[in-house]
Formats: sequence, C-alpha cells, structure tokens
Amino acid sequence: MKVRTLVTVLAASVFAVAFEAQAKDLTVGLSASTSSMDPQFYVVGPNSAIARNIFDGLVNQDAKQRIQPALAVSWKTIDDTTWEFKLRPNVKFHDGGEFTAQDVVASIKRVPLASKNSPSSFMPYVKAITDVTAVDPLTVRIKTDGPTPLLLNNLSRIAILPARLEHTTTEDLNTGKDVIGTGPFKFVSWTPDDKVVVERNDSYWGDKASWDKVTFRVFKNSSARVAAMLSGDVDMIESIPTADTKRLQTADTLKVVSVAGNRLIYLHMDQARQESPFAKGPDGKNPLLKSEVRLALSLSINRQAIVDRIMDGQGLPAGQVVPEGYFGYDPNIKVDPYDPNKAKQLLSDAGYPNGFSLTFHASNDRYPNDSKIAQAIGQFFSRVGIKTEVTTLPGSVYFTRASALEFSFIMGGAAVETGEASGVLGPILETYSDKAGQGNRGRYSNPEFGKALGEARNTLDDGKREELLRKATDIAMNDLGVIPVFYLANTWALKKDLSYEGRSDGYTLPYYVKQN
Repeated sequence: MKVRTLVTVLAASVFAVAFEAQAKDLTVGLSASTSSMDPQFYVVGPNSAIARNIFDGLVNQDAKQRIQPALAVSWKTIDDTTWEFKLRPNVKFHDGGEFTAQDVVASIKRVPLASKNSPSSFMPYVKAITDVTAVDPLTVRIKTDGPTPLLLNNLSRIAILPARLEHTTTEDLNTGKDVIGTGPFKFVSWTPDDKVVVERNDSYWGDKASWDKVTFRVFKNSSARVAAMLSGDVDMIESIPTADTKRLQTADTLKVVSVAGNRLIYLHMDQARQESPFAKGPDGKNPLLKSEVRLALSLSINRQAIVDRIMDGQGLPAGQVVPEGYFGYDPNIKVDPYDPNKAKQLLSDAGYPNGFSLTFHASNDRYPNDSKIAQAIGQFFSRVGIKTEVTTLPGSVYFTRASALEFSFIMGGAAVETGEASGVLGPILETYSDKAGQGNRGRYSNPEFGKALGEARNTLDDGKREELLRKATDIAMNDLGVIPVFYLANTWALKKDLSYEGRSDGYTLPYYVKQN
C-alpha cells in the first residue's frame, strides 16, 4: 500500500511538472491593427495598446487611468518648473541592456523625430519640457517652461526605449528590428493588418506574465471576430458588436466583460462662419451660430434610447466631456433631457419656427454603430422641424474632409488619453491654432474658457486645478461648444476559464489576463 501511494504521488508530481512545462499561449482577436511598431509615432488606440505590452513609461496608467509607478518609483517637484524622478533599479531591456537615466533622456528627445509625418503626434505630451538631464544613473530631472501639473499624465504616454535608438526612425522600427522595451512581453513579429506576436519577458521587473506567447490576430470585420470567438479559434476578443452581446453572454463556454469607457461620442458644429456649406436658414445664414439652436439640437436627442436601442446598453448618456470619476468631472452638470417640445420652442425663439436645412456628416466605420447613431440623431432633428439629411463616409475620407472644414455638422469621438478633463477639453474646444485645438473642427472659441483651461494647466495644486477644469467645462457646456451624446462602453469576450478586469481606455493587455 505504501509503495502504491508513493507511485501515485510520483506520478502526480511528474504530471504536474509536465503540465507546467506545456506552453501557455494566448490568442487575442483585435478589432483594428497597429499601423506602426514605433511606440512614439501615432497617438491612436490600436497603436498605444500594442505598445503597452512591449514598452513602459516612467509612469503607467492603471485600469482606471490613474497614475502608477513604472520605470520611475518616485518623483517630486524641486520647484515650480523642475521635477526629479528616482528610477527603478535592476531593470533590463529585452536585449539585455541595463536601463538607466540616459535611456529616459534619449527617449524624450526622440519624440520630435518620431512625430514626423504622424497623423497625430506625441509632441503635445512633451512640448512643455525644456530640458531633461541624467543626474546619476538612477535619477532624472525634467525642466518645463512653466508649472506643468499634468507632466505625469503626459509622461505616461511616452514609451522608453534604449538610448542607442534615439536617432532610429519609425521606418527602421517598422522593419521589426530593435523593437525593444522593458515591458512584460518581447516583440517577435508583426504582419500589418494581420497579426502581432509577442513572447513573455522572463526578466520583467514586475510579476511575470501568465503566457509564454501571445498572438494578436486582427479581425476588422466584427462578424468574423465574433465567429472566431464562438468557434474557439481565439481565446478572447475585444470590441464586441452590440448586436452580438447577448449571444456571447449566453454561450456556456464564454463570458463577457463590460466597463465604462473613456471615449465620448459628441457632435461638433460650425461656430465660425456666417455662411456654412451644409447649414442654412431661410436667409442663407448659419443657424448653428445661435446658442438657442445648439440647445434645441441637444434637447431633441433621446440619448438613453440611442444607448438602449442602438448600442444594446453598451454606453452611458453624456452631459460633459469626461465620465464620473475622472479628474475634472463636474457633478453639477447634468445630461440634457430629451425635450422635443422645448427644442421646437427654442428654434422658434431663434427665428426658425419652420426649422432650417442641415446635412449631418459622420463616419460609417470608425466607431461602433456610428452610421446607425448618425441616422437616429438625424431623425430626432427632423422630428423637431430641422430638415436633416445624413451622409456617412469611410473614416479615411471623412476625417480628412472634416479637418479641412468641408462640413457644417459632424460626429466625432474623443478619448480621455491623459485620464483627466483637459485631455479632451484642449483638443476639441480650445481655440484652434498651430499649437492648440487641433481637433476643434467646429472652431469654437471662448476667451473665458481658454483662460480657465490655461490656468488649470499651470496650477500644481490638485484642488485648485480641478476647480479650474470644472469652470472651463461649465463654460464650454453652457455654450455647447460641442454636444456630448454618450460615452462608449468597452467590451471583451473570453473563455470562461480566463479573467480580465477590463480597462476604461479600452486597451487589451494580456499581462492582466489570468487563468482561473
């Protein structure tokens, strides 16, 4: 009996060792492909998400976009324009090189090079930095052109590479050579519009990832992505199409994760031209210049119906640019109610008792159900007497033309990349210039808004800064510089034996995928 027990124990031990020795691979279905392996090239979700698997910043953002130590373990302000960072010791790059302060200096200095020909560069995140120096191998000092309270938020967006790559171009990194970071996974290969393969970094400074190898497969077609999940070809997918949510939720072998997202779907109106190409009153003038008209448009939209019926519950009606819980959110600002009767009265008060003509332009392949959302909003406008035509275009055409101000009324999406309100207020509402308001396609401009936002950016005290951000938000929402519609939810489906917390930024990071 003792011999049999010993044999049983030994057999179990051998089986356990063999099981552990088996490769643990994870296959993930993505909704969009990264366009570059240069983590400093393009500020766009698919690129940033892939980069986070391979690269770290001085600080990183957690699942709720709160700042966490990463390659820097601590920091302090020396004075209003000088920050000092103490770096994490004994960190290795994927090629075995030792991480030091010189890598931080070179990585920040590389951003202008990486920004060449970028559709949306990382330059805004480093524009306040006037100098960065290595005090010693594990200490960095960064000087800014003024008080920069959002420096940590901005630095969370800047990937750290080895110093020897300071002058390496995006084109070189796109070949796959020298895609080297300190992150939880090492780069293996990239096939554009098809897949990215990474393997576990066993020398990672944090806890080791659960997966030996991760393959990110791109399924731009939503139905194909869902089919791959249902068939078991992939272990998890992101961005569940709203129509398939219930189908995946009821599958015995799967689970669905849904969290409130950081992306606002909003409407932008031409607020700069007396005569606008696609918004005309009986006198030929632009009705969107009138605040009563903008409020009428907002009150005519049944936001909850859009979330419930078009988005299958994957969203939350919005009344400002960031959701509750984010720095700068103002609890006193409520979502505009659905009130078509008041909307009609406001139009009459503005001089348009019989409405006016409007062509509403939107994308049809950039956001979930964007074409359906636009059509629904167009119908709401028509019900209050605005003669509305809806035209949708592929994003590759639409956004270029919208940025060229070819339209009068558009729909867009803005993500809170920095985790606080100025990250959206600035790009879409700040007065347009070469250095500001690059996403302000309606050319909204209010000096009082700009003043409050500017003061917030220069206030190191968190309490005072949040008060200023709320003031700026209040001004912009009273003006309806943009009309917030709803916040998108972020969704994932995965096999039942896996778990994933979900992230407000929508990133799919296998480092946080665990096997139950």
